[in-house]
Amino acid sequence: MLNWIVIGIGDIATRRVIPAIQSEPRSRLYGLVTRDPAKAAPYRSSRLATLDEAVSDPAAHAVYVATPVFLHAPQSIQSLRAGKHVLCEKPMAMNEAEARSMVQTAEGTGRTFGVAYYRRAYPKVQRAKQLLDAGIIGKAVLAELTCHEWRGEKPGHRSWLLDPAQAGGGPLYDIASHRIDVLNFLFGQPSRACGHLSNAVHQYGVEDNATVVIDYVDGMRGIVDVRWHSKVRRDECRIRGTDGEMDLTPLNGPELIYPGGRENIPNHANVHGPHDRELCGCRSRQSPPAGQRSVGLLDRLGHRAVAAKWR
Repeated sequence: MLNWIVIGIGDIATRRVIPAIQSEPRSRLYGLVTRDPAKAAPYRSSRLATLDEAVSDPAAHAVYVATPVFLHAPQSIQSLRAGKHVLCEKPMAMNEAEARSMVQTAEGTGRTFGVAYYRRAYPKVQRAKQLLDAGIIGKAVLAELTCHEWRGEKPGHRSWLLDPAQAGGGPLYDIASHRIDVLNFLFGQPSRACGHLSNAVHQYGVEDNATVVIDYVDGMRGIVDVRWHSKVRRDECRIRGTDGEMDLTPLNGPELIYPGGRENIPNHANVHGPHDRELCGCRSRQSPPAGQRSVGLLDRLGHRAVAAKWR
């Protein structure tokens, strides 16, 4: 039984993380770190006021870090050094140096560390990888992923996302990171990346749009375009090859279209469930979770894209 501590009892934790832990037979919600007793009240778990108190308990085995991004690195590193396994919300960190430090700490302590890039675990994405590996569209040469939505400038739900001191960046960090991870899962090792960010509509402290171009070692190219200034919502994912095209649009939906076939593959009822199950499985077989294998590089590419120049 894996005893979990959850730190940061916000929207993601209450809607997805905590229900995923509670539904996994090998896991138990052991404690919640929050200064607000009302947030812990609905759960039959200990309320802990500080992370220091939580990680000093030898009965706690794993920590889920669900706080704003600026806290990810210090809280993950503290938990790893205390001997706990860590699953951290995305994006991994504020910058490359923090990301490297988190990975190095996990390696040095021998603890399991992963980041919650859950879209690679979508059954539809897993099936797409099988078909791509089988050559259903020939040699894949170009993938285009977009996520467009509207996020206004007035304070509201999760308004901390507009504060660079807390979030690190805007849609590049928040929604592009998921799609970059899907590309890494499908196509392997990136060789280089560049990006362009600007504020085309909203003048808040983070960018309101970002476009990232990633080249992979076999000649494959991925383009990720994310925007917080579109009142037309888009969630597109198309992959083009020498012999055809694959369409996963919308990425968060069930439909998968490819040459000669169309499948409807529903997602998991709780998209965070596979993370918990995989971490439990990793502890039994002493191997890192799939997300950890590319996550350091993923975030380094993302953070480099912030400062990269088109060339």
